[in-house]
Amino acid sequence: MRSQNFAADYRNFRIRDINTAEYKHMWLLLFWPVFGLRYLLIENCHPATTYTVIHCALDDRIPFCEWFLIFYGVWYVLIAGMHLYTLLYDVEAFKNYSKFLIISIAISTTIFLVFPSCQELRPAVFPRDNVLTRVVEKLYSMDTNTNVFPSEHAIGSMAVLAAALNTKSLRTPGKIFIFAVLTVCISLSTVFLKQHSILDVLAAIPICALVYWLCYVRRKKV
Repeated sequence: MRSQNFAADYRNFRIRDINTAEYKHMWLLLFWPVFGLRYLLIENCHPATTYTVIHCALDDRIPFCEWFLIFYGVWYVLIAGMHLYTLLYDVEAFKNYSKFLIISIAISTTIFLVFPSCQELRPAVFPRDNVLTRVVEKLYSMDTNTNVFPSEHAIGSMAVLAAALNTKSLRTPGKIFIFAVLTVCISLSTVFLKQHSILDVLAAIPICALVYWLCYVRRKKV
């Protein structure tokens, strides 16, 4: 018997059942391996001389602040957590959230391929030496400063906010306020850690507005 609390009964799920009406939405979980493979491929797609440097005057006025590493890391928990929550409790919200991520990341990937971008904002020497700056140093070594326009951290956090706005159990003023604050803080973290130009964050907004219309507004009108 299906649990009263879960949208689908996954206790007896087997791979052979994935094409059934109850479980076929789980194909959307392929987003994760495809997302990871795509990242590896586009990182090595263009020679260094083809990148356009993204920069504006405001970037120079934003100081480096390692404390934003906390919000930068929350992004990974938030984006995966929303996937898990909606998978378990609201299949329709899961499908819309997955489609939002798939479409928006497809758009950003296309932009990376036709308009290769990079940033040169990272400090040569950190202003402080502490645990957080050492972690940021590791982050810099693992994540190149290329393919930055638009910011996928900003896109992902906006996708989570959109999902919360359209998930019945999360659509309360208090919860939406928390998601909105996290969205803003995560987006800000990318510029305070010098991972992105403010232009990269701004570029994510029209993409998310378009995808929100496709996945939520247009769907309600049909």
